[in-house]
Amino acid sequence: MKKIGWYLLFLVLCFNSCDFFLPGKSAVSEKGWKEQLNDELPLLGHRNWILVVDKAFPAQTASGITVINTGESLQDVLQFTLQKIDRSLHVRPNVYTDKELEFITPQMVPYIEGYRKQMQKNLRDLVPQTLLHDSVFVKIDKASKLFKVVVLKTEEVIPYSSVFIQLDCRYWSAENEKALREMMKK
Repeated sequence: MKKIGWYLLFLVLCFNSCDFFLPGKSAVSEKGWKEQLNDELPLLGHRNWILVVDKAFPAQTASGITVINTGESLQDVLQFTLQKIDRSLHVRPNVYTDKELEFITPQMVPYIEGYRKQMQKNLRDLVPQTLLHDSVFVKIDKASKLFKVVVLKTEEVIPYSSVFIQLDCRYWSAENEKALREMMKK
């Protein structure tokens, strides 16, 4: 009889613990992409990257890369991300785009001009540096070996539309760094 009691207790405990695996029953709450970015941004610093990418951007295997599926348009994600960076005290954005985007014509993608205008509006006074698409992967691969890269995957289906943001220190400029290094040589 004792064995049956222990067996029943074991089954009850097993079934109760199985609730953990059912949808909507998670010990860790499912956060939206904005909350995830809010959690990540204070931890990121200069040399980290935030990529706002199109739907076809490939999954990466590097351990320094975190992918967050936003389920939203690239322009909305870009706007939110740049606003969050602008409000931070510690980082500022250096923006890169694919060189190929400049050469896409309305015959190739009918709504490309509207996309470019919206991107410029979101970038405001930021002037993106352009790189060939394959060069971006080389930079990201190199960075992810030492630094964290956060990928915000969007629903965008325009080729070469991704925006790559390399974070830099807000409170210490390249000019300050250069002057400091010159003083240290003396």
